[in-house]
Amino acid sequence: MTAPLADIRVLDLTNVLAGPFACHQLAHLGAEVIKVETPKGGDLARNLGASPELSAQGMGISFLAQNAGKRSITLNLKHAKGKAALKRLVSTADVLVENFRPGVMERLGLSYEVLRQVNPRLIYCAISGFGQDGQLAQNPAYDQIIQGASGVMSITGDGTTPFRVGYPISDTIGGLTAAMAISAALNAPQRGSFIDVSMLEATLATMGWVVSNHLIGGAAPQAHGNENPTSAPSGLFQAQDAPLNIAANKDEQWRALARLLGRDDLLDDPRFVTREDRKANRHALRAELETVLTTRPAAHWVAALNAQGIPAGPVLTVPQALAHPQIADRGLVTRFDDVPGLGQPIDVVTAGFRMDDTRPFVGTPPPILGQDTRDILGELGYSEVEIQTMAKDDAI
Repeated sequence: MTAPLADIRVLDLTNVLAGPFACHQLAHLGAEVIKVETPKGGDLARNLGASPELSAQGMGISFLAQNAGKRSITLNLKHAKGKAALKRLVSTADVLVENFRPGVMERLGLSYEVLRQVNPRLIYCAISGFGQDGQLAQNPAYDQIIQGASGVMSITGDGTTPFRVGYPISDTIGGLTAAMAISAALNAPQRGSFIDVSMLEATLATMGWVVSNHLIGGAAPQAHGNENPTSAPSGLFQAQDAPLNIAANKDEQWRALARLLGRDDLLDDPRFVTREDRKANRHALRAELETVLTTRPAAHWVAALNAQGIPAGPVLTVPQALAHPQIADRGLVTRFDDVPGLGQPIDVVTAGFRMDDTRPFVGTPPPILGQDTRDILGELGYSEVEIQTMAKDDAI
């Protein structure tokens, strides 16, 4: 695959999810990503995940998930020598990404205004919960806080109580937004910019239909459970053995569905004649359709419906989805057999696209904390004596 970001150096000063995920995408695109971590513990994700044993080793699964392809250097950014080393790194870099609370880098004496003096072409990306200014800017923010503040939880579930989405969607959206903005900034005629990514704003920006129905149509956003509020029959339906999703959003799909199920009578039922009629009577319509759907297994209906051009699909668990040939045969998951400090292979998800018919991937596994500190400092011109002194002074 052509690596679009080959020869681009990214400094990843981030923790946990949004920032590391953004930099992981850049690594997949060919960028050299240097993870700058605190000497005492490093990225907080090193201690998170479903395996207490790996977390205890500082190689938690949450870290392993999105840090392959990176090099790790430990720098104490509160120490003068650590700051000096970072500035030397900045002089060689194209991009710096951080997700500290607004003002932290400034208090460290490492703000964008300071670092742009070192490298005027630096693209500095700051990811935060609420943005660099505004009345909430200093509030601490994790994914669930943003899910609640954005309205996502208010429209998720069946309306009985707010529900969080089942994975850290706001963190992930924030990371994707940052990666997109950085990629664009790298293509600017004149390099050098400050990118302010607000996870709250990034999440709201992906809620286009919900937000616009409110802003333009005056419709109050609501939780619709498994129903598609824009069409019917479109949602979750019960088959004989399991539920399945059906999305007969077009009139011709609706007619084909009714005929396939042998329920042509529904086409003339005044409750279901138009799209708006079907939306208003969606629960009655589902009950009518399930009188037939519950007579056969879900797999039968998925095959039969798709054969007629009616969108339908199974409801899989995550393990089932990963094992499905559609995923397994396209190489979304890659394996690292030799991970430093682990003694076991790991499987991780790569990028969600192909380029030139090839899946992007990174060639090296996630690094142990500080794995590349001495090599990187040596590349920057530090002598072995200087490196030993920095270690003695707790600067690295």
